[in-house]
Amino acid sequence: MGIDETTDVEERIIPLSEPVIAGNEWQYVKECLDAGWVSSAGAFVDRFECELVAFVGASYGVATVTGTAALHVALLSMGVRADDEVLVSDLTFVAPVNAIRYCGAHPVFIDATLDTWQMDAAKVEQFFSTECERHEGACINRRTGRRVSAIVPVHILGLACEIDRIVAVARANGVRVVEDATEALGVHYQGRHVGTFGDAGVFSFNGNKIITSGGGGMVVSDDEACARQVRYLTTQAKDDPVEYDHHAVGFNYRLTNVQAAIGVAQLEQLDHFIERKRTISEAYRLGFSGVDGITSMPRPAGIDSNYWLHTILLKPGIALEDRKVIVGRLREDGIGARPLWHTIHDLQPYWACQSFRIENSVTLYTRAVCLPSGAGLSDEDVERTIDALTRAVTA
Repeated sequence: MGIDETTDVEERIIPLSEPVIAGNEWQYVKECLDAGWVSSAGAFVDRFECELVAFVGASYGVATVTGTAALHVALLSMGVRADDEVLVSDLTFVAPVNAIRYCGAHPVFIDATLDTWQMDAAKVEQFFSTECERHEGACINRRTGRRVSAIVPVHILGLACEIDRIVAVARANGVRVVEDATEALGVHYQGRHVGTFGDAGVFSFNGNKIITSGGGGMVVSDDEACARQVRYLTTQAKDDPVEYDHHAVGFNYRLTNVQAAIGVAQLEQLDHFIERKRTISEAYRLGFSGVDGITSMPRPAGIDSNYWLHTILLKPGIALEDRKVIVGRLREDGIGARPLWHTIHDLQPYWACQSFRIENSVTLYTRAVCLPSGAGLSDEDVERTIDALTRAVTA
């Protein structure tokens, strides 16, 4: 190399959350290709369903093409129909809210708590006691006259809602519960895996989740009728597959055998992924412990987290524009940081929907920054992120 040539090498961008492909993925996919079973039928689909439900402690599982598809059919299986209302977390990715609208139902947004960042169980109870009445066996929203048929608590960031309390008030009001556990595979609340408290639970295997099948999702339930209905709807509602007789509107929502093969290989590594994410989260916590203006994500008692995305809060009272500047500095430094999701009640498609006592979710959205948290991060990646954020908030 000549003396005038540069030897500088640009530092790699540290991704927010990318998959680790380090097990039997190639082998299992090759088995699918060799056998010719590449579509929605095949041994790996059945195996993935069986092994996932065994891991979480459910009775039945149906694999779907996406987590959003799983949410959609789970709600339909619960009897959610057009013009119903469904309570849902305001601080969440938009997918569960979109799934409610796919059913023709209307979301009602519930605030988060400042101590757990999850759906506020106390406000759920207040909503039912102050906004609803029972009429002919149904729970009716007095303001709108609509039936409240379901609630979708979303376990965000690898933490957990106060799900036992939410399920109890739902049961008392005759309302079904679909747990969105798409970010919570491997998370336990009071010793029990989330996604198994309600009538159905939903997991996601998108590329940024703790395990991936290159996409995909799954509905789990202890209710055989629910699982049967989900399986029916996800396979185009075939009543007679020979004569192509269909008694309902169905969907092409089943996971493929190739994707399931990847999912099985990923599931074999899940315990290692969780252990690594917990190590990364602890390193962040220690790294920011003495930095003014940075507070690491909560560790509520009774929750065993998978720390899907280690998220911090910036100083109280910070302006949204200042938070955006800090995220921009991180990204300029090659750190794949991002904010929390935009609060859903403020998104244009949902302006007309009811919001119940929203006080904290906007504060959390304004202050929060999600940091690189993939299980494949090196210790050097974590240290570089700690250094970049420390410099960004003290600049």
